[in-house]
Amino acid sequence: MLKQAYRLKSPKDFRLTYKKGKSLVNPYLVLYFRKNQKNTYRIGFSVSKKVGKAVIRNRVKRKLREICRLNEKLFSIGYDYIFVVRVRSKDASYHKLEKNLLDLIHKMRK
Repeated sequence: MLKQAYRLKSPKDFRLTYKKGKSLVNPYLVLYFRKNQKNTYRIGFSVSKKVGKAVIRNRVKRKLREICRLNEKLFSIGYDYIFVVRVRSKDASYHKLEKNLLDLIHKMRK
């Protein structure tokens, strides 16, 4: 599980990141990110009902949380990240999601 301190939860923070942040896209995910003036990074996930019923949406979020937990060294301190899941992700394997998430993080760092 991703630690509580690293989770982006408040609707206000989500709105700010969407509004003032930058975004990157690939076929499976959209990444929004912005500086947060804190001494940590925070990660949030957004999964639309278009992706599927609750069981499928929660499964995708669990996979993404685990990918983030295992690769936490790649996230820059002082940033908020929001991963928006696209419909294609519901059938994607863990490894395909991991590859796409890591690609977005590497693009962001350049």
